[in-house]
Amino acid sequence: MDVTTPGAAPDPQAVTSRDARTGQVVELPVRETLPAALDEVAHRAAAAADELAAWPRARRAELLDALADALDAERAALVAEADRETALGPARLGGELTRTAYQLRTFARVVRDGGYLEATIDHAGDTPMGPRPDLRRMLVPLGPVAVYAASNFPFAFSVLGGDTASALAAGNPVVVKAHPGHPATSERVARLAERAVAAAGAPEGTFALLHGFDAGSALVSHPAIRAAGFTGSLAGGRALADAAASRPAPIPFYGELSSINPVLVTPAGARENADSFGTGLAASVLQGGGQFCTKPGLVLVPAGDAGDSLVDALGRAVQRAPALPALTAGMARAYADGVVARSADAAVVARGRDDGGHTGSDVAADGGAPHSQDVGTTRPALLEVAARSVTPRLVEECFGPLAVVVRYRDEAEAVAVVERVEGSLTGSILTGGASDRDLPAARAALTRRVGRVLYDGFPTGVAVTWAQHHGGPWPSTNTLHTSVGATAIRRFLRPVAWQQAPQHALPPELRDGPAVVPVRVDGELVLPDGSTSPAAPGAPLGSPA
Repeated sequence: MDVTTPGAAPDPQAVTSRDARTGQVVELPVRETLPAALDEVAHRAAAAADELAAWPRARRAELLDALADALDAERAALVAEADRETALGPARLGGELTRTAYQLRTFARVVRDGGYLEATIDHAGDTPMGPRPDLRRMLVPLGPVAVYAASNFPFAFSVLGGDTASALAAGNPVVVKAHPGHPATSERVARLAERAVAAAGAPEGTFALLHGFDAGSALVSHPAIRAAGFTGSLAGGRALADAAASRPAPIPFYGELSSINPVLVTPAGARENADSFGTGLAASVLQGGGQFCTKPGLVLVPAGDAGDSLVDALGRAVQRAPALPALTAGMARAYADGVVARSADAAVVARGRDDGGHTGSDVAADGGAPHSQDVGTTRPALLEVAARSVTPRLVEECFGPLAVVVRYRDEAEAVAVVERVEGSLTGSILTGGASDRDLPAARAALTRRVGRVLYDGFPTGVAVTWAQHHGGPWPSTNTLHTSVGATAIRRFLRPVAWQQAPQHALPPELRDGPAVVPVRVDGELVLPDGSTSPAAPGAPLGSPA
């Protein structure tokens, strides 16, 4: 009998957590977020925005350090929970947690430094175009930011990952949508974050966590949200990006979506380093079950004996690899379908061991599909095809431990394949050494399609630094900005200029007196220690008022 009160909201579904190894399902003491609760969370974030934006930078940095300390204090419990949900292993997860705390502390240093503000002062004065008013400009927070947690990094790209860290560093409240692949880990991290935020005296609404597909879909469209960061599938990201763009007042959507990360092996590279490049590539393809956004999925290898040796080394390493746990059963099924589909277009060079420990180069009927409804595994695979026979499907990302080797006969064939690859986060060039200048046109084509070019290295692993760029042309991302490293903060800021403003109306960083952050004054960079750099050619003209 239906006893639902007419017009009443339905009871939200319980959030469940799955053991990645056994398939056991545990019900968590939380529910999927309903529209009314989402609206309340978003409005609290909007109410907190002005106060948080007005915090001194030092106080904001202290909050980021406190969040890092809170992660370290609960390290053992967090790693255990994440391992239960993802099966990524304590060593991998421990390293990822270290990276997550490091990211938060890095952004604390970025905030204290203040250079990210791009503070600029042009005093009133005469110019060849006539009198110029006093103009002062810097970057300010956007407002509440929606963050969509990733599946493959339950710490570093999740609740307190790089998007959250950079948005908080910029001075914005954050509303995180938890990933269903690790909800218990997300809850544990969210609770410690809430305690740290409250202890720092931050306004209510500075941080919140939501659960559920419907909540995630609605969040990007809520009028209180001013920007969104996403790491996930191309289909999911495209849907959210379209929703962000179709709002009455569109907002920036920063998505990391799909990337095949092509690798170009030069003829000299194959001759000189066949074994080391083959085994290194295999390690990169297999790392984390092939579920890294920078996994090399397409490897261009020269035809001939040297290329054969490299492919043999790569194939042997793949063939020794066991079936690997997938982050979710759905991802395992998608991977299995992807292997089967691509095997129709390319030869199977090697398959990893199946669950019985056997090896072989055959394609299993299920392609490495999960062996039950609850637990998913992915069986590594290596495919090979001639450059002239590459199909559109072979240059698309397949999320999991699969790589496609493309054999090219000359540079023209290599260029033709690279030009069919869509935008990627990374492109790797494996050479015979510093004197190797083979394939200049192919190298140039590769550079046009990626955000980071690696020489004689493998793309899995992204350093958190000022110089890092983790982004690339569509569909790897839909933005020019990086999602990793210090300059990720730029995504959640906007420029404001003050003209003829009195001192009390200016942010402290733009007031007259000794510089408190790096500031460009009348074209000359002035550092907080008082040192200056010469004005660049074409710098604004005029003398201080």
